[in-house]
Amino acid sequence: MMSNMNRTMQDAMRLMQAGDLRAATEAIQRGLGGAAEPAQRDSDRNASDTNAAHIEGQYRVIPENGSAAETRRSTEPEPELERNNTRGISEPAPDLGTNESSDAEFRDLRFVGSAGAIHYKLFVPAGLGPSPPLLVMLHGCTQSPDDFARGTRMNALAREHGYVVAYPAQAKSKNASKCWNWFRSHDQQRGQGEPAIIAELTRHLAKAYRLDDRRVYVAGLSAGGAMAAVLASTYPDVYAAIGVHSGLPIGAAHDLPSAFAAMRQGASARAGSVPSMSIDRVPAIVFHGDRDTVVHPCNGAAVVAQCIDGTVSAPPAERDAALVTEVRGSVPGGHAYTRTMFKRADGTSAAEQWVVHGGAHAWFGGDPAGSYTDPAGPDASEEMLRFFSMCARPAIN
Repeated sequence: MMSNMNRTMQDAMRLMQAGDLRAATEAIQRGLGGAAEPAQRDSDRNASDTNAAHIEGQYRVIPENGSAAETRRSTEPEPELERNNTRGISEPAPDLGTNESSDAEFRDLRFVGSAGAIHYKLFVPAGLGPSPPLLVMLHGCTQSPDDFARGTRMNALAREHGYVVAYPAQAKSKNASKCWNWFRSHDQQRGQGEPAIIAELTRHLAKAYRLDDRRVYVAGLSAGGAMAAVLASTYPDVYAAIGVHSGLPIGAAHDLPSAFAAMRQGASARAGSVPSMSIDRVPAIVFHGDRDTVVHPCNGAAVVAQCIDGTVSAPPAERDAALVTEVRGSVPGGHAYTRTMFKRADGTSAAEQWVVHGGAHAWFGGDPAGSYTDPAGPDASEEMLRFFSMCARPAIN
């Protein structure tokens, strides 16, 4: 099935490069129309479905020039939100210390800022102390905030560890498969596109809810992980650390053909370099399965390399072996893994890479009630919160 999919991708890329968007879309639809292999495992089925979502969504995104070449077919309106829960940028937030109501912890909200508008869900645990940390969670293609929260179990962990968690929702009007548009040049820049909207929402929440702006984090799966890497580069003054699960580094692609190439083969050194104007590197914890057939596993190493020195040109372990520690382990009854920790000269964490052996394109340690999860571990959600607890940035003046 994968060889057929590869041929489909090659045909679609050839048609895309020739400028025939309609034929490219039809080729993909034909390739996705075949029946699945019999006795397909759940993890393999998730990987195949995600691959389809990436391809379909990326060929239906709104082009940067907004021209008539746009091939998105969905006209589904954005979901209605509960009016009494809709909060504008200037409305005050409740005192978190008095939030004892369990039936209002996970709410549908809409944010309108100078960079645009976005729907999101917000989880506020009861009885939080003063200035709690904030975690922004970016779902993968075809997912929703509810699905992502369910699959990652992040709300339960946030209640245990005292986090406020925001789940921005990608609109179908921006991408038919609800993928974050990580691969478009316009959406890899500070002050514009999706990074600007997410960062402005993040700042709004930190201020409105009186959160600790030194402990603000963003994590995501697949396209969401790639967008988290974009935010680390474009807004290092907002986020103290990032979690990238099965994602790609910033600059891995600039259009649809290069996105396919990066997903299939990995980012090139030239394409994956962070602009020299980037501020301090943001620490990252990265998870990737070594049998991921949707996003090539080498992209995980590229994210780690990029957050350490701004390039994907060489494996990070070759840079300074004295500051690298590698641990091998396994989950009882689950996956084996290799965990590599990268420290700066002052002993602080620069990055942490988890390669999950036998893992496909799914959130490790997740709840099977959510989509694209692999309960066989290790627990990516728990490990991300552990890593984030070690990372804080200087206070904003």
